[in-house]
Amino acid sequence: MNPAPTSDPAAGPVQARVVVDELVRLGVTDAVLCPGSRNAPLAFALHAADAAGRLRLHVRIDERTGGFLALGLALGSGRPVPVVTTSGTAVANLHPAVLEASHAGVPVLALTADRPPELIGTGASQTIEQQGIFGGAVRRAGTLAVARLAPGEPGRWRAAVDRIVAAATGALGEPPGPVHLNIPFAEPLVPDPAAEVPPGRPDGAPWTVVPPARRTAPPLPLDPSAPTLVIAGGGAGVDPALLGGAPIVAEPSSPLWPHALRSGPWLLGAPGGPPRPRQVLVVGRPTLHRSVARLLAASDLQVYVAADPQGTPWTDVAGTVRAVGDVPSLAPPRAWVQRWREADEVASAALDRALPEGPRGLSLARELVGALPDGSRLVLGSSNPVRDVALAAVPRTGLSVLSNRGVAGIDGTVSTAVGAALTHPGPTVALLGDLTLLHDTTGLLIGPDEPRPGLSIVVLNDSGGGIFGLLEQGAPAHSASFERVFGTPHRADLAAVATGLGAAHVLVTAPSELVEAVLPAGPGLRIVEVRADRATLRAGHAALADEVATALAALPART
Repeated sequence: MNPAPTSDPAAGPVQARVVVDELVRLGVTDAVLCPGSRNAPLAFALHAADAAGRLRLHVRIDERTGGFLALGLALGSGRPVPVVTTSGTAVANLHPAVLEASHAGVPVLALTADRPPELIGTGASQTIEQQGIFGGAVRRAGTLAVARLAPGEPGRWRAAVDRIVAAATGALGEPPGPVHLNIPFAEPLVPDPAAEVPPGRPDGAPWTVVPPARRTAPPLPLDPSAPTLVIAGGGAGVDPALLGGAPIVAEPSSPLWPHALRSGPWLLGAPGGPPRPRQVLVVGRPTLHRSVARLLAASDLQVYVAADPQGTPWTDVAGTVRAVGDVPSLAPPRAWVQRWREADEVASAALDRALPEGPRGLSLARELVGALPDGSRLVLGSSNPVRDVALAAVPRTGLSVLSNRGVAGIDGTVSTAVGAALTHPGPTVALLGDLTLLHDTTGLLIGPDEPRPGLSIVVLNDSGGGIFGLLEQGAPAHSASFERVFGTPHRADLAAVATGLGAAHVLVTAPSELVEAVLPAGPGLRIVEVRADRATLRAGHAALADEVATALAALPART
């Protein structure tokens, strides 16, 4: 017969300390906390762990910012990172970050405090139905019982934490991603100094050791000697030695980007470009270029996908993929590969001639990527910045490139960049648009007692949504409605925004000023503003495409 549970009022705070202790044992080194009342037990436990040097705590007043900060910390470190909130709408504010983490495979742990279940539906303040709030966006969701100090209960708490972290890291067989652990707390919510915390396993081990999942796939049934083009997006990489020198069109967040053709996206869309491939190998998740999407939809190509060792679902928007598997050693025809490389050289030279007079975002991307020292980390905002780097920068080694391409929204990018900077020992630079910065200005709000990043945020300020000018709605036929509902101009003073939130501000008016502004002598948080004119963006891109096409037309024909 099991003994009756004790009625010790310290049960909730003890449970919180056990949960935090188990997280540390599982390798958690950073945690994000958003203030509240119902999550007070976890707040006290995290503060104590931070004071003891067991983890690094980051406190943020905005849960949406906190969620993306946790995502940036996890993206930058590769470790699971919890974000802790109180109950009610605080939980709902994590949803955008949870969605991004889900589609990008980032191990974010949503730890949400809750009211006891008997208060759900009674009209109690800050009380909603939190179980299942994230739906299918999380790899696993669970709710602990209201804490009681009965024999065996602390072990169950630890086991639940181990299971949730194993799901987040992919150890249970699914791809890595976010998880949700809901923890109801009854009052009192403050710890009893005399309460004892039940110990965990000896020597700091987790309660349950879960080995990582191992995934293998058969080799792809492709022709290794056929003319093969590699399309690489964010996510998993492939050993370049296996590709046999095959031409690569890669997005900047792909591990294959340093080995890619510089002008790849331009070549795919250019008349008179290099010869078409017979087969295409997709690595990771390409999402940036319409020329890539059109290629993958072509009915006369054989499309294959490299299997992700973490089990992430493969990309197949057009429904053309023939097989998913491991990549065998490729040996495409040397003459065919050489034609692609010659075309790349000619197109790159044309870009370099034309970029100084072209759209400022493209020339800024080229200048910035080329100027960063080895060991730097670059965070790219969605919308135009990541595309500008893909279209204009010279691919290079020595640079870690991150971007929120899971759902590819602009929300939370400042906070993601702060998290990425806090986990990187070298310089970290973010390249964002002005709307992306304004969408997450609370990401700049860092309290005086919080760890501060060394981060330069380069903002291309064209006073609105420049990317829409490149899409169908930016055509002259829609000029009457474009500016108000797509261009969305603003009059924000970025210098005042930065100063008001505790960041430095530098306005760069000439390319020669960029390096000193981005890489100052000391660490800190700074906004580097570069201004541009959206009115010429569409025409500028079209002119560059014409320059590339003209250069390619001059290539001698070969049979």
